[in-house]
Amino acid sequence: MTSAPTIPPPHPDPHVPSFKLPPKTCDTHCHIFGPNERYPYVPERPYTPPDAPLEMFRALHDRLGVERAVIVNATPHGRDNRVVTDAIAQSNGRYKGVANVDETFSDQDLRRLADAGITGCRFTFLPRLGKLPDMSSFDRIVERIAVLDWHVDLYLPATLLTDFRPRLTALPVPYVLDHMGVVDASLGLDQPAFQALLDLVRDDEKCWVKVTCPERISRAGPPFHDVAPFGKALIDAAPDRVLWGTDWPHPNVPVMPDDGDLVDLIPLYAPDPHIRQKLLVDNPVRLFRFAE
Repeated sequence: MTSAPTIPPPHPDPHVPSFKLPPKTCDTHCHIFGPNERYPYVPERPYTPPDAPLEMFRALHDRLGVERAVIVNATPHGRDNRVVTDAIAQSNGRYKGVANVDETFSDQDLRRLADAGITGCRFTFLPRLGKLPDMSSFDRIVERIAVLDWHVDLYLPATLLTDFRPRLTALPVPYVLDHMGVVDASLGLDQPAFQALLDLVRDDEKCWVKVTCPERISRAGPPFHDVAPFGKALIDAAPDRVLWGTDWPHPNVPVMPDDGDLVDLIPLYAPDPHIRQKLLVDNPVRLFRFAE
């Protein structure tokens, strides 16, 4: 596969947000890509990103006012989690990570990742990102990570929740649903997929949800205000189990967002400052085990 990027780079000059983030705000879903010569992209990757290395990552967060982050290892790096663990090692406790693992990882390998600041592992259920997980393997991995007090991060469209709900509610670990279930904002709050997501997050104390990626959900485009009611509904349903993040550098999005717009959506999701503190600071501390 060519090493030339097949997706666009992030916004080159996001604006400084009007909304000032509180101290210790955590971006709970973001990625670092490369540099490719140091952290090679795997041959079987579904897309080739432009490098978005640690220096760019730090500069973006400095501009936005973000102090903490959870780096999610993305598909192009495969099961090589060094791009995440190396960044954590340089962060003075400001970063945690979510790894990509499979059954070739020994218990010792998983323990090393935990010691390096990894607090969960991710599975994707989108065909465009590669072969769907083998569910028997998924179950075995989840059983093994339970002893590490990890969570499992799921890129699982809400349209599949009716089928997956029995399996999710039986999980022995907390689970996080990415990107508001990637629902279609044009279908409204009453659409069955979003109602299934709301019901699950209300009913299952193990279920967390990320209020992220409005650019994937919006049909109105920037600044994505049509997504605000969805974020607010999720936060109202489970204010102690919602998380916010940017998804920087925004791989495979229909429109590249200005990250300042993503921060400025937060008061629309959570008008109450007490709830915003939970969303941005307190909830990430609990799930990812940051120092207080």
